[in-house]
Amino acid sequence: MAGLALTGLSAAVGLGGTEVMHFDGSLILLGLGWNFGFLGASALVLECHRPEEKTRVQSLNDFIVFGVMAIGSFSSGGLLSVYGWNTVLWVSFLPLVLAAVALALTVPKYKGLSV
Repeated sequence: MAGLALTGLSAAVGLGGTEVMHFDGSLILLGLGWNFGFLGASALVLECHRPEEKTRVQSLNDFIVFGVMAIGSFSSGGLLSVYGWNTVLWVSFLPLVLAAVALALTVPKYKGLSV
């Protein structure tokens, strides 16, 4: 969840303006968000499988993550050239919201409270 929050904050900082400080702050937050999200998700994926499956599952997970990342990178370039910087940032909230909802639905409930 920390990775998603940092990535969302990165987009929000980017929406604040186009000065160098906005780009620097946004990139720093994006890097931190990516690291928290990628490492956390990779660890969770491996917890769901037997030890003999972990290598194949990790390979498939990395392939999917980096494949989607490449598609997103090319798509954002086209989106930027046609619609502009703010549109790229606003569109980035859609996968963030979807990921947050998916994570919220899969978090186990502790002592009758949902997290």
